[in-house]
Amino acid sequence: MPLNLNSPRVLPVLVCAAVCLVAGCKSAPPPPPPHQAMPVQVAPVSLAPVPNSDTYVATIKSRRSSTMQPQVDGNLVKIFVKSGQVVKAGQVLMRIDPLKQLATVQSQQGTQAQKKALYDYNKIEVERQRKLFEAGVVSRDTYDQANQAYENSKADYESNQALTDTQKQQLAYYDIRAPFNGIVGDIPVHLGDYVSPTTLLTTVDENADLEAYIYIPTERAGSIRKGLPVSIIDTAGNILVKTTGLQSILAKASVPRTADILRNQQLVKARITWSTAPAPTVPVLAVSLIGGQTFVYVATPKGDGYIAHQIPVTVGETVGNTYPILGGLKTGEKVITSGLQFLQEGAPVKPLG
Repeated sequence: MPLNLNSPRVLPVLVCAAVCLVAGCKSAPPPPPPHQAMPVQVAPVSLAPVPNSDTYVATIKSRRSSTMQPQVDGNLVKIFVKSGQVVKAGQVLMRIDPLKQLATVQSQQGTQAQKKALYDYNKIEVERQRKLFEAGVVSRDTYDQANQAYENSKADYESNQALTDTQKQQLAYYDIRAPFNGIVGDIPVHLGDYVSPTTLLTTVDENADLEAYIYIPTERAGSIRKGLPVSIIDTAGNILVKTTGLQSILAKASVPRTADILRNQQLVKARITWSTAPAPTVPVLAVSLIGGQTFVYVATPKGDGYIAHQIPVTVGETVGNTYPILGGLKTGEKVITSGLQFLQEGAPVKPLG
């Protein structure tokens, strides 16, 4: 039967069909699936021995150090070494112009040769006069005069010989030599400088017996005692040497001979361990720094699972691969050590390990 569009029952059907075409007949969307719990590694907050320590500036000093100053005046003509160089005992470090002293020595040697010739002549002459006197040819007075001339020339020659030896020894002072095996310090002088016995040329420091001079605040005076552990550390916090032996407010700690990486007058850091006691610790991997504050994520039970809960904490200096916790956590809590960059507060997690 043909459809009658003018029928009153057909109009509502067409209106409904038009509405469905315009709005689109869609079913309600399904609810979103629950968030998948992210697998994370966790580690419990555990007690471990934690040292109570402070770090101070220290100066390495040699127990055997020599200040090199000349014993004669003159101009420097040679500098054979440089600062930091290892030298042997007796090695020439510098030379002061020796020409004037060398001329003095040569002149003295010439005078000595003249006096030696006179001495040799008088020695022969006195022997000849003795024989003539014994033969009765010359008088006693003549023999005595010859003997007196011999004694005078002998004394004069020996005196001049001693003076020549002294001038030769003085010539050796124009070479500045290392007194022992060591390391050359700073060299404040330059070629051509006029130096005198008051001039500091350099220093030579033996690098075998060293001490760390540690400057400790007076408020720590009551904590100082002999035998406290001391660690010499570099700028990166790596331990270079471990030692003991605090003595006073200006504390000294001996440095083992095996510490060849240290030298005299070197500035280092010294970490003094006052005591050691158990304290809560967490792995370094569990701690993150945000805006100057340290945080950890803790796996906190919720319902049938766990969520990540961010907690601000206060940590001390690292001990191996752990941080001592000074505040914010309790022993036994499980901190998350993996995937921290993907976590956020309240995210479901699945603890592993």
